[in-house]
Parts: sequence; structure tokens; C-alpha cells
Amino acid sequence: MHKVLVVDDDKVLQGSVKQALEYHHFFVDTADNGREALNKVTAGDYDLVVMDVNMPEMDGIEALEQIKKFNPSIIVLILTAYSNVGDAVKAVKLGAFNYLEKPITSENLVALIKRALKARSLVETSKFSAPTLSLGNEDKFVGESDEMVKVFNVISKLAQVNTPVLIRGESGTGKELVAKAIHYNGPRKDERFVTINLAAIPDNLIESELFGHEKGAFTGATERKIGKFQYADGGTIFLDEIGDISATMQVKLLRVLQENSFTPVGSNRDVKVDVRVIAASHKPFEEMIKEGTFREDLFYRLNVLPVYLPPLRERVSDIPYLIDYYIAYFNSLHNLEIKGVNEESLKLLSAYGWPGNIRELRNVIEHAFIIESSDYIRPTSLPDTVHKGAQSGQGASEDEDETSRIDFKGIRESVLDRDMSDEDVNKYQFTFAQVTEDNDIKMDFQVAKDLFEKEFIVQALKLNKGKINQTALKANIPKKTLLRKIEKYDINPKEYY
Repeated sequence: MHKVLVVDDDKVLQGSVKQALEYHHFFVDTADNGREALNKVTAGDYDLVVMDVNMPEMDGIEALEQIKKFNPSIIVLILTAYSNVGDAVKAVKLGAFNYLEKPITSENLVALIKRALKARSLVETSKFSAPTLSLGNEDKFVGESDEMVKVFNVISKLAQVNTPVLIRGESGTGKELVAKAIHYNGPRKDERFVTINLAAIPDNLIESELFGHEKGAFTGATERKIGKFQYADGGTIFLDEIGDISATMQVKLLRVLQENSFTPVGSNRDVKVDVRVIAASHKPFEEMIKEGTFREDLFYRLNVLPVYLPPLRERVSDIPYLIDYYIAYFNSLHNLEIKGVNEESLKLLSAYGWPGNIRELRNVIEHAFIIESSDYIRPTSLPDTVHKGAQSGQGASEDEDETSRIDFKGIRESVLDRDMSDEDVNKYQFTFAQVTEDNDIKMDFQVAKDLFEKEFIVQALKLNKGKINQTALKANIPKKTLLRKIEKYDINPKEYY
């Protein structure tokens, strides 16, 4: 059940909103002003805040800013009886999901809340360790590896700005889903999200597809056509495989990014558009720039804050979660009850190199569903390519374990006091090796990893006075992961209040 905080000094309106939301099965708490709301948010665990602007002690705009500083993932809807364009713009810039003028019907408010929660789930559900079955055919990211947490953090930042985005990664890593997550969690979420695969369109038709054409512009142009850029006006256009376009089209795209305008084929008029551009490719742009096949100015225009999606072989720890997700998905799709994969199958799937990434993993699990007749997927149900690839060592190197990817500098800067001396930081180092009575050195990777995790969480809780939300935010740990680790290591946060 989602937890909502309704903030309004008008007790009648506060009560009516509370009643409407409770009718739709939300858990609702109330506050009379921004100060009280901020105190409740820092002490509680709210998914969404519905808040008035004009209130005593602290107004809604100031409370919004403080709430977002404390926990950026909380959705905030601003309501006001006195619509003000300046306040609306400021509220959205500060991270409000929407700014609405009273009165608003309970049906519209509930619909907006559900849409806001659904949009946030594109990012939030994928940060948690428990996979979520998608409605329809759209996949979601699954996993909690360090690599993916970094991706989600970048997505959250990009959703709140309007800069072009370049998503890089191998085929099958989920670049279009990242683009959708950025769009649906940003201020353009209510406008169109338009996708075009540039590699699938012949060179002589790309310009017409993107910018449209006038009637008679070329043979076969029997009527005027609106291009994808004009169709996406106000929203987002996703240009997949941008590395495959010609030098001529690169110049035209650069002009759109610089001037927000273009000229349709066969026309003398310029068309102004307001479109956010998100591009994606698996191509090696640095090499292409050196070879002269991709414009350096276009690359840097797109590559303001790049998103790099790691291949599946670099996030092996996420494979079990992905397997569970697709088993749940195909059980629902095919009305089956396969419970999971057996231990031998998991070893094979983890050792395989996955050149097709998540798209290939999905295909392999579906293949196994068709063949498997028992409750668990066995090695005999997996394709020969997986067996051969795993046996030939086409997978993660044994030498490349999780410790090689721990960002100790980032941990120190994000969780520990930035002014802490090296001498103080050394207090948090561990002795990972033990000397036995026979003078042998004994080391256990899992024990060392657990020691590190437990000490890390204890220190993070101490520095954040035992507050779960604040610890999760400051320590860059998904909240559900933090709660699970607290339970695993029998840690009592109240000891650090």
C-alpha cells in the first residue's frame, strides 16, 4: 500500500483529499503546514506528498525544496488556489511531479497519483533486488549490482534536466528502456515519446522520416508528410543507432540540436520545435571521430552526461535476479509453474559470456520453458550455445571478482565525512586474513565481503543517526537492499539515534 502525506492548512480540503485517497486504498497521513510536513517526511516513509503552496510557517515551495534535498525519490504534487506561472516553473525545476490549480476532482487527482507512481517505477523498481513483472511486453531492468546502481543514479539526474543524452552500450542491454525512464520521470512525461531506429531506414528516406516532406518533393511524395521531429514536438525523440547515419544527416541533426529548427524536404520554410533528443548506439564513437566518419561536434553535443549500459558479463551478480524475473514473466505468459533453475543450470548461465546480453538471456529462458517438463530448468533444456560458451570460458574472468569493482574513494566521499583524515579513515579497514595455529593463512571471500557490508552499513547508520531514508540516500543504497542487509546482519538502527 502506497503511503501519501496530504499537506494543507485548509482542514476541510485536507479531509476531503484524505477521504478520496483512502477510498482508493492509499494509506494517508496529514500535515497542516510545510514545517510539519518536512518533519514527518524525515521521520517517516512516504511515497508521495500532495501539498498546498500558501501555508503558515513554511510554504509549499520551500517545503518541496527541503523534501527533495532529503529524499529525491519522493513524488511531490503541488496544489494551489492561486495559479502562478512563476511558482509553477520553480516547482517543476525543484522536482515537483506536477503543479495543479484547485479545485481538482478526486478522480483526476487519483489518476495523476497513479500515473506518477507508475512513471517512478520505471527507475525505482529496477533499483530493488526483487524483480517486478511488467504489464504487457515491456521489460524492466532487474538487479542491484554496483554497475546498475550507477546507471539508475544518472537516469534520476538526467530526468530533471533538458540536455541531449547519448546512451551507449552493446546490443540487447536495454538502451530504449533507459530513454523511456528518462522521459517518463521528467517534465515532458505527459507529452509524446517517439522512437525511430535509424539503422532500419534506407539513407534516402531518413531525412523525410525525421523532418517530413512537402507534396511533390520527390517521386512518390503524393502528399505532405509530418516528420518524427514535428510529431514529437513538446516531447522526446529517441534516435536509436545514431552511429549509422550519413555525414549529411549528421549536419542536419546538429542544426536541430543547436537551433531547434529544421527544413522539411522540398520546403523553403523553417519549422521550430521543442524536442528533447535522446540518442543511442553501440558504435565506438572515439574511433569513428578519428576516422572522420562521425562529427566530433555532434558527438560532444549529445555526450553531455553519457549513460553507459554495462554488458551482462560485467554484471554477473544480477543474472540470478534476471532469471527469476523472466521465469515469473513466462510463467504468467504461458500459464506454467516452473519454480526456478537448478544449481547446475545456474552455474552454466553465470559462466556464459552473453554476447546478446539481456535480450539473449530472455530468449534462452523462453527456449528452456518450451523444452522443460520438470519444476526446475535443467541443463538439458538450455541451448547448445550456452553449454559450449560456458565450457570454453566465454564468461566473466575468475580473477575479476566483486572486490575489483568496489569504489572505495566514492564510498569515502559519499558516506564518510569529506573532511575526515586518512588516519581516521583507516579505522574502517579490516583484517581479511587470519593465521591458524599451524601458521597457515586463511582467507574466505564471502566472510570478508560480509564483514565489509556489515561495517559499511553500521558506519552509514551512525553518520546518519540511524535514519533509514537518509542512510539509503547518503550511502547510495537502495532502501529495500538496506533493510534486507540490516535484517541479515541483525543490526538495530535504533542504537545509532
